[in-house]
Amino acid sequence: MAELPVFKDVVRAVSNQMRSLRQTQPDLMTAFSQLAAAGTKDSALDKKTRELVALGIAVSSRCDDCIGFHVQTLVKLGMTRQELDDVLATAVYMGGGPSMMYATHALAAFDEFSA
Repeated sequence: MAELPVFKDVVRAVSNQMRSLRQTQPDLMTAFSQLAAAGTKDSALDKKTRELVALGIAVSSRCDDCIGFHVQTLVKLGMTRQELDDVLATAVYMGGGPSMMYATHALAAFDEFSA
């Protein structure tokens, strides 16, 4: 059985690579940062709710890097374990068995970032 990633290491490694891309692709990275800011700002849905939606998509899309970043942000925003369980239940409902497997990754990331 494959071991789960260490999500703090995943986020750190991807952040380093994104800094490298910022050097060679500044326009792309600026546009991506603007997209992220627009997609997570408070509006009819608050930032935490938008991040919960993003986490559900990350789980159903099977993106460990995304799971790491969104769980890290959600822990900072005060996500509870019950909120996490609810969003994971919805992601599994929409994504089936593969999403169930990645839901366990989100649980591991939550435990790691909450410690």
